[in-house]
Amino acid sequence: MSSTIHDVAKLAGVSFKTVSNVINNFPHVSDATRARVQSAIDELGYQPNLSARSLRSGRSGVIGLAVPELSLAYFAQLADEVIQAAEKRGQVVLIEQTGGDRTRELEVLRSPRLQLTDGLLFSPLGLGIDDAGLVDIDTPLVLLGERIFNGPADHVTMQNVEAARAATEHLLSTGRRRIAVVGAHEGEVIGSAGLRLTGYTQALEAAGIPFDESLVSYVDTWHRANGADGTRRLLASGVSFDGLFAMNDELALGAMRVLQEVGLVIPDDVAVIGFDDVDEGQYSIPSLSTIDPGRREIAETAVDLLLAQIADKDRSAREPQELLSTFRLVVRESSGG
Repeated sequence: MSSTIHDVAKLAGVSFKTVSNVINNFPHVSDATRARVQSAIDELGYQPNLSARSLRSGRSGVIGLAVPELSLAYFAQLADEVIQAAEKRGQVVLIEQTGGDRTRELEVLRSPRLQLTDGLLFSPLGLGIDDAGLVDIDTPLVLLGERIFNGPADHVTMQNVEAARAATEHLLSTGRRRIAVVGAHEGEVIGSAGLRLTGYTQALEAAGIPFDESLVSYVDTWHRANGADGTRRLLASGVSFDGLFAMNDELALGAMRVLQEVGLVIPDDVAVIGFDDVDEGQYSIPSLSTIDPGRREIAETAVDLLLAQIADKDRSAREPQELLSTFRLVVRESSGG
């Protein structure tokens, strides 16, 4: 027969209320008692009845995370950070993948599956600033990313403009003056690509270097293949460049492959920097200079904001918060580090 909470309490020598406090990760339990209860749970193989727990408390202990695609290293590593942050706070994460499709993103916001969670961390890509009203839902919600600013929900994002400017300034500091940029989106102002292009142009302007449209390579999505194709187009155009800022590390890794295929030496001929600090960049040849956008901070802050909403019975009285993570320039071999 399955073990019960009373069996755990008896074995641990505590009340069933204390066992419940440990299961729900309440803070006012001593470390020794918590360890004794956990040992009893492990010994008996006790599994809490989450359905009954949800009915009693009104909470499931589950939060949702909706991201565009886990095939992109940034989102995979962000999901890992969110899972770790949630686990430390006694929460489980249910992950949805939207493909960055607007219709799919709206389905996530309206899906009956949302009722399985206490709240949602939502990183839209298809929705934009004009859709802010559509994310005003009853479920606790924290927005991630750069598509919707000043919306109806708490928002955690990174310093895209400032970080892209720092990346470009780093290349300028190494003596580069013809800096190409790969990953721009035609006509975009609000969004990761638009904001990072703004940071790039700000750095050039501050250095007294005129913006050159021929150095901008536009792509549709930020995968390695797009970085490779965008770099091939730059090379085929005949434009000269001695530096390259890729708007994410996936693009940068694709770009470096092409530069080396045509016999260019990195960083001697072309210095390269990416953005996102994905794990693979440490092990590429050469290792990739990049921007660490504060992924762990984003995850921790977003989970805390969501749990605060969940605990607040009168969320309507709260003013939405917009918080920016701290970024860090990571200099490696690809830019002469």
